[in-house]
Amino acid sequence: MQDTKVKFDLPVNDLMPDVLGQSDELLKIIESSFPETKIHVRGNQITIEGENTNLVEQVFNEMVIMLERGLQIDANIVNKTIEMVMEQENPAEVLTTELLITAKGKPVRAKSVGQKNYLDTASKNVITFAIGPAGTGKSWLAVALAVNSMQKGEVDRIILTRPLVEAGERVGFLPGDLMAKVDPYFRPLYDALFDMLDPEKAERLLDRGQIEVAPLAFMRGRTLNNSFIILDEAQNTTPEQMKMFLTRIGFGSRVIITGDASQVDVPGGRSGIEGLENIFAGIDGLGFVKLGSRDVVRHRIVQDIVKAYENAGRQFKKNTGSK
Repeated sequence: MQDTKVKFDLPVNDLMPDVLGQSDELLKIIESSFPETKIHVRGNQITIEGENTNLVEQVFNEMVIMLERGLQIDANIVNKTIEMVMEQENPAEVLTTELLITAKGKPVRAKSVGQKNYLDTASKNVITFAIGPAGTGKSWLAVALAVNSMQKGEVDRIILTRPLVEAGERVGFLPGDLMAKVDPYFRPLYDALFDMLDPEKAERLLDRGQIEVAPLAFMRGRTLNNSFIILDEAQNTTPEQMKMFLTRIGFGSRVIITGDASQVDVPGGRSGIEGLENIFAGIDGLGFVKLGSRDVVRHRIVQDIVKAYENAGRQFKKNTGSK
């Protein structure tokens, strides 16, 4: 491949330290990702020579846009940016999408293309299914969407529910009243809730019933109007439970249903999320989002673990001839 040379001028000199990182940490990540490319920095100009010059130039361009939009860039964001540029995606558009500001003053943003698609799909539909592995932000973003909807006055209350498959008969042996027994199962949703809201405000909303936490079995016989409802761990519903839940939805409500098809614990393995995309095909106001290893936002090793399981699953299907 013939070597090429491009020059990239930063619009403002003050941006250069943020682009390069402390002790050139971010620059070194880019250099190691494109070893056939030489990068020279002088003043507010970056000269790029060798192979993949256009890709490297786009990486720097996306970083500048993100900095101008107020996003602080770290090593993780640079790695994401490089990955997305290699996939012909637009990281600045994705990573600067802001949903809300938490009680601690931190913005809630999409951290991957899949998460951006999740937010976009949820904003356009009454019911959104978010299916993907652990660490992809399914529950956390669902709670952020619910809090944002309540703050805008779009709904009157938030309902958090999930099946208690793991508890089974053992729940009766736990100490305390019913809510004390089921609270541990809702801890991930509580954690997300207290990330979004001031703890005292969250407690007041819980006390008033504007935020309700209840096992899925408690949804039977109800009509849920003007509510933002989150059904978490939906892979552990039965088909009958899923039908019961979906037929509870009333006027003015929005629903997020999250699940991980690889972690089905329901007895008999008949998961309520299996086959729904085909069953509900063509229904207006209902959307599906599939998240994968690229959307994992926990420690990088979690992404590697999820990817390994995905590869093993594909190999198993190939060897067995299953679809």
